[in-house]
Amino acid sequence: MNSFFGIDLVTLVKTAGYLGLFGIIFAESGLFLGFFLPGDSLLFTAGFLASQGYFNIVLLIALCFAGAVLGDSFGYAFGRKAGPAIFRRDDSLLFHKSHIERAAFFYEKHGGKTIIFARFMPVIRTFAPILAGVGRMHYPTFLFYNVIGGAIWAIGLPALGYFLGSVVPNVDRYIVPLVILVIVLSFIPPVAHALKEKEYREELVKLVKRFFSRS
Repeated sequence: MNSFFGIDLVTLVKTAGYLGLFGIIFAESGLFLGFFLPGDSLLFTAGFLASQGYFNIVLLIALCFAGAVLGDSFGYAFGRKAGPAIFRRDDSLLFHKSHIERAAFFYEKHGGKTIIFARFMPVIRTFAPILAGVGRMHYPTFLFYNVIGGAIWAIGLPALGYFLGSVVPNVDRYIVPLVILVIVLSFIPPVAHALKEKEYREELVKLVKRFFSRS
């Protein structure tokens, strides 16, 4: 059984092919419309299929890596150009100029770690580069961490799928449980790091209090 939240991962990856996977990774890495795409699971599944001869693993990881880095760079450029216009009005219903200032301060202090950790957090990875652009994070710095995060995510996950597909008998039976395990494990480092930071803990407490106050 290869269905993940109603998505047949193997069929989707086979149908998408190299260019389709590049497009999906690009979209999830930096387009607003890509936040719902299952990047982690597709990368792992593509790596597994490469071990079964459906893809060339070198070409696969090269295209996925390119899609991840270019997608994040596009998101950054969009945020840098359009962000100030979005946050322009002080009396906006949703946004204020103070949001830009906070974003700039946040990415000046935590930008590098955020760009890397966000790679492994669905939805967040789509918006992290956009917010980095809004916060006007120094682009060479952004690109440096973008490349590191892209390499760990877009090369590491297919490589893991390829390795397990090569050494574990009948691993195709366990694709969905393995994908879920990979996603859960990927959350541990950023969450653990965030909880070490006092300001993160304080923000978390505020969010929890707000949630229960509305219940």
